[in-house]
Amino acid sequence: MENKLIVSPSPHIHGGDSISKNMYGVLIALVPAFLVSLYFFGLGALIVTVASVFFCVLFEYLIQKFLMKKEPTLYDGSAILTGVLLAFNLPSNLPIWIIAIGALAAIGIGKMSFGGLGNNIFNPALTGRIFLLISFPAQMTTWPIVDALNAFPMTYTDATTGATVLSLMNEGALDKLPAVSDMLVGNMGGSLGEVSALALILGLFYMLWKKIITWHIPVSVLATVFVFTGIMHLINPAQYADPFVHLLSGGLMLGAIFMATDYVTSPMSKSGMLVYGVGIGILTTVIRLFGSYPEGMSFAIFIMNGVTPLINSYMKPKHFGGK
Repeated sequence: MENKLIVSPSPHIHGGDSISKNMYGVLIALVPAFLVSLYFFGLGALIVTVASVFFCVLFEYLIQKFLMKKEPTLYDGSAILTGVLLAFNLPSNLPIWIIAIGALAAIGIGKMSFGGLGNNIFNPALTGRIFLLISFPAQMTTWPIVDALNAFPMTYTDATTGATVLSLMNEGALDKLPAVSDMLVGNMGGSLGEVSALALILGLFYMLWKKIITWHIPVSVLATVFVFTGIMHLINPAQYADPFVHLLSGGLMLGAIFMATDYVTSPMSKSGMLVYGVGIGILTTVIRLFGSYPEGMSFAIFIMNGVTPLINSYMKPKHFGGK
């Protein structure tokens, strides 16, 4: 029996969105952060990003072509975006063979094992990062020191390393924290794509302008972290850093703007997005302030990815024309 194309009665509405349009829109929004990473980390940022994108695209092609026996969907931009986001969550001196393992975990475990784009429960880039963090904790927590005086430093695996803002806070060395202005522009240690809050905020404004995402998830995440870290700072300012430091440090901005807002792994309704964002903010704050690991953003998003189906079941979006 032939497959019939069944067309429902009019009216038909098309919003003009597509997978590739949104994926490449997010990639454009990541350009400012990438340029900042090139300025501060130089050759290392370029090598890590190119390697991550290459291996993510390669593994997606091989898995789809030879294991899933289907036509590869490389042109939709999802594998490229996964590669960039994975790179942004890595130190700029990470060896290429470790990056390849992370890309395989991101694409093979985080994405293709669930059936491909649209079926994955967890954010693929976060899957790769967490896999590497558990498997290679030493390499994943060795952070190159940025070089503000030497644009595009020609260093990679032999880069000078040092402490990040979060590790200083975890050690109680609040007097050694960089200035807020340095944290805004990216003059501090950390993963190559997370250091400049200003560049990430520019990306946020671009995605809001293009209506790629809505404000609900990033604002709820950032507001929750600000409120709870602010309360702890008021209780004991000698032990807990002020909330602005928390907002500008670590992977909070990168996670709230680009990772938590992933269409597939975040709730569909606006109310669900707010609950989801608050949950990420609370978990991040708890891990940062009371856990042994200084950063909690990746784990918080990963946990709330798993809660997303439950949120969707109780907070369903209104059907078209519904009140």
